[in-house]
Amino acid sequence: MRSACASEARCKLSYDSTMFSELVLDHFRNPRNAGKLANATAEVQATNPVCGDILELAVRVENGAITEARFLCRGCTTSIACASFLTERLTGSDVAAARLITAEAISEALGGLLPATFHGAQLAADALGLLLEKMS
Repeated sequence: MRSACASEARCKLSYDSTMFSELVLDHFRNPRNAGKLANATAEVQATNPVCGDILELAVRVENGAITEARFLCRGCTTSIACASFLTERLTGSDVAAARLITAEAISEALGGLLPATFHGAQLAADALGLLLEKMS
């Protein structure tokens, strides 16, 4: 039986581009600020117990400003993309501005996540909430 697509690679690309925005795919394929952060001011781990995704988030804060943010994530496309996006948003911002970042804001900034993938933004927001709580 012949596949509906002439090429598996084309099918996958089509699936990816309809399920994920180009910005989500870019952050997934080229994650920013991935890795451990030496001398972090605060570091937390958040887990999604339903799907098993795990996000470690760390920041360095100097004079009330987040000077560096890094993450490690074992998870799906959107969890990695949202963590990458979050670290970009956090770096250079002050702690007060970080408190305004929500899962909805992350989703919107990444082009709007589908309900089936929104958990990636929620995981990033949960990790941020734990981080801010740890720093207070």
